[in-house]
Amino acid sequence: MNEPSASPPGPWRLRGQRFRARVRRAAPFVSGVLAALVALLLYNTLVPAPQPLTVREVNDTVAQAMASATPPPAYAARVYQVIRPSLVLIQTESPGKNGKTKHGLGSGVVVNDNGAILTSLHVVTGANSIQVTYADGTESDAQIIVEQPENDIAVVQTDRLPELLVPAILGNPGAMRVGDEAFAVGNPFGLYSSMSAGVISGFDRSFQPVSSTVELEGLIQIDAAVNPGNSGGPLLNRDGVVIGIVTGIVNPAEEDFFVGIGFAVPINIALGGGGGSLPY
Repeated sequence: MNEPSASPPGPWRLRGQRFRARVRRAAPFVSGVLAALVALLLYNTLVPAPQPLTVREVNDTVAQAMASATPPPAYAARVYQVIRPSLVLIQTESPGKNGKTKHGLGSGVVVNDNGAILTSLHVVTGANSIQVTYADGTESDAQIIVEQPENDIAVVQTDRLPELLVPAILGNPGAMRVGDEAFAVGNPFGLYSSMSAGVISGFDRSFQPVSSTVELEGLIQIDAAVNPGNSGGPLLNRDGVVIGIVTGIVNPAEEDFFVGIGFAVPINIALGGGGGSLPY
């Protein structure tokens, strides 16, 4: 007699078996998610969240960053440092009225390794004695070795040179344009080594000094302040290169003071007629 066969599982049993199989397959994933949540909870518990910055802290940080950003020096400061070792003070004594000695002063600039000094002729002409003071304080008597009356230019040579002689760098005025920066360095009213700044106002100007019968031509016009004592000093561009020698000012009054128009002899002319090389 045949035994009865086992009856097939019911639908609920099949669904239960499938559900248990899915749970077993998903168990590793669920365990990983739970572990990550537990780790995140522990991290937030053990490591507190950073406090937000206050407005004051933000302002302090910005101020410190701005203070640490050092701007480059102004052109004028760099020009002054370049030319100062080459600048000289010129003091003169000449016969005055009623037998009294007349004292004068001006500026000059060392232009070569031999110690030749360019200045304005009217600073030294007619002087019984010429004394030059260098940037390091060295003092020496000097003599005129070259005169250019048509350009109000003189070259003087001292009897004694300083231990460190620093000739100025000479440039090309032809490379300049109206509106370019211009710096005048000299000794106005005896105020040693003073600087003024402005721009080039024009080229090829003519000017006749009150005390002279010679009309100077081909001059550079500037609005950088120049006063008595600036004569003979260098006119410089923004790189500290000499482009001219200060020679005079336009003054509608009898007093000698600056009213906004000054003149300089282009350095290529001052060097000896435009050749650009020193004849001495």
